[in-house]
Amino acid sequence: MVQNSYDDTPTLYLVPTPIGNLDDITYRALNILKEVEVIFSEDTRVTLNLLNNFNIKKKLISLHEHNEDTLKEKVLEYLKSGVSVALVTDRGTPIISDPGYKTVKYVTDNNFNVVSLPGATALIPAVTASGIKPQPFLFYGFLNSKDSKRREELELLKDNLYTIIFYEAPHRIIKTLNLMLEVLGDRDICVAREITKKYETIYRGKISEIIPNIQEKGEFVIVVSCDETPKFIEDISEIEAVELYIKSGIDVMSAIKRVAKEKGVPKNEIYKLYHQKMDEK
Repeated sequence: MVQNSYDDTPTLYLVPTPIGNLDDITYRALNILKEVEVIFSEDTRVTLNLLNNFNIKKKLISLHEHNEDTLKEKVLEYLKSGVSVALVTDRGTPIISDPGYKTVKYVTDNNFNVVSLPGATALIPAVTASGIKPQPFLFYGFLNSKDSKRREELELLKDNLYTIIFYEAPHRIIKTLNLMLEVLGDRDICVAREITKKYETIYRGKISEIIPNIQEKGEFVIVVSCDETPKFIEDISEIEAVELYIKSGIDVMSAIKRVAKEKGVPKNEIYKLYHQKMDEK
């Protein structure tokens, strides 16, 4: 499908809403909310408060993660009848750690337009204010709520070369930061709390420095610097590379895995070589 967003095809508009400060809503977002016939909303109570603030009266239909499989058909019915609609979530840009993806996929598969408006989202202010290298970055969103799964996710992420951005809930923030310290090491980090709101707070420093200062209230964005341990050149041996990584603070198995990946050698081979050398000492 080739979409022309300015033709006469009925359109599903994805409309970002403020994450805290209502002044962050755009003129275009307000105009779209005024023009559409109906607004699909993650929580109609939250959206009603927003609309009342701007004197907008519209029909609201609840569409959230638990009913999206059903409600996406309702969205399509409106579009087929020639009516454009808007989709909003409680705060920020729809689909970014919020519902809406299934609806967009369904609408585009049925050859209707989807127009996503630029606007509020928590991750961009967090990364730009962090003082951490912004490019390239990986937006991960929320880690798993289970401790064991969260650890597995961080283990998979720890060797990547991107700045990583996470969202986290207040009741898990300290536990998550302690786990990051354990798995990722004491990296440079920025924790942004309550972005755009009255009590916005930005914590910058090493993970170990930040943890004691965190207030466990509000919504959090975590920006973690990439793994900046040195990458070793080809003209040193595998065992020398493993030993250098270990000296830089990486545990033995992680060092072996990294060297295997960088050298293109099976991990088991480097493991045997390393332990043979250790046995000789």
